[in-house]
Amino acid sequence: MLNERMTIRHWYAMYTKPRSEFAASRQISAEGVEFYLPTVTVIRQWSDRKKKVTEPLFKSYVFVYCNEKERLNIVQKDAIVKTVSFQGKPSIIPDWEIESLRKTLERTNEFDLSDKPKIGEKVRVVEGPFKGVIGTVYEDENRERYLAVTIELLKRSVVVHLPAENVVHITK
Repeated sequence: MLNERMTIRHWYAMYTKPRSEFAASRQISAEGVEFYLPTVTVIRQWSDRKKKVTEPLFKSYVFVYCNEKERLNIVQKDAIVKTVSFQGKPSIIPDWEIESLRKTLERTNEFDLSDKPKIGEKVRVVEGPFKGVIGTVYEDENRERYLAVTIELLKRSVVVHLPAENVVHITK
């Protein structure tokens, strides 16, 4: 059983250091392990020019297809922080999900990617000065999302605009 786990390959999501997805890919490739780093080409505006740049589709993530021994080796690389896990166990991504993502990105470059919390969703702030605060996501008349911390008894809310990456969904 243990030997079988060491040889069977699965897809895993590896969490990288900020802006280190390409470095992580090079380090994984140097180990001879299959990886997938979905990218997108976007136009960036600087003060003096515009430029097409390739950036990761999912910031701070790279996918690896490896066995347990390879995964344990990869997680030691400088650009890798950890394996994405659930309840302390590395989360396996089904092959079909990676394949579907590849096929979709090969066939079109017109898509929207959203990691924004949904309207009405209860969230917890995980970064910044409001870390630990729990609130609800709302949308104003300009369709901008914001976090409201409400004292229900008083029917009053404190409203804060926060980047989506600073909050996480609270599971029920």
